[in-house]
Amino acid sequence: MRELMNLNVDNLILQALREDITSEDITTNSVMPNYQLGQVELICKQDGVIAGLSVFCRVFELLDDKTEFDIKVKDGDEVKSGQLLGTIKGDIRVLLEGERTALNYLQRMSGIATYTHSIAVLLKDSKTKLLDTRKTTPNMRIFEKYAVKVGGGYNHRYNLSDGILLKDNHIGAAGGVKEAITMAKEYAPFVRKIEVEVENLTMVKEAVEAGADIIMLDNMDKETMKEAIKIIDGRAETECSGNVTKENVANLIDIGVDYISSGALTHSAPILDLSLKNLHAI
Repeated sequence: MRELMNLNVDNLILQALREDITSEDITTNSVMPNYQLGQVELICKQDGVIAGLSVFCRVFELLDDKTEFDIKVKDGDEVKSGQLLGTIKGDIRVLLEGERTALNYLQRMSGIATYTHSIAVLLKDSKTKLLDTRKTTPNMRIFEKYAVKVGGGYNHRYNLSDGILLKDNHIGAAGGVKEAITMAKEYAPFVRKIEVEVENLTMVKEAVEAGADIIMLDNMDKETMKEAIKIIDGRAETECSGNVTKENVANLIDIGVDYISSGALTHSAPILDLSLKNLHAI
């Protein structure tokens, strides 16, 4: 995570800090005008799965690289309400200035990991893998997709440059399923898989005949998806999608798809409640 962070996310964290501190932290500077070494505790206030500890720490490091951390858990650990997760020591002004930004990242990422884990455990005895989508918060994708992996899910394509997914509007623009797949094969490098979204059994048959690598069964009822699996008959990988949540995913397990994708992992996961408490001078 450290290498990933230094290469890709420092600038995003700095943007978040600049959003919160346009010129100064006027409140902190009014009560703490000078340097004072202090310590604060990171407390869990809700059961869940922790994710984003390196990002949390990096917020304070970017404000002051002398900040010290004693973190007692690691990403992916299950944590309990009331648990002491660690302590942070440094300039009290830095601890106060970075508190909200650091917690925003950690709470958001831990909430996604927690929600993902709650669905992933339902699929653990099946062949089906749980995928995220591109339905992420702008400028938060790298953090949110990392949190999905921590929670036991898998990442679908990262962005539009990462893979070919022919959806309904692409198919409409191309003139049909067969036409869209043919055009994608002619344009894309041979190492790229071609996935196509289908909405009915006619489209399934067209996708198979055109040689799609992955066929996404979008917003189909369960019986239609089962029939689609029979038609595909192992000639393409299969994915089902469309309003998948923790409440309904168990109903999809026996369909036999290779993947289930859920935008809810990132767009509907509640935060995990965490807090910085007991700040004091040392």
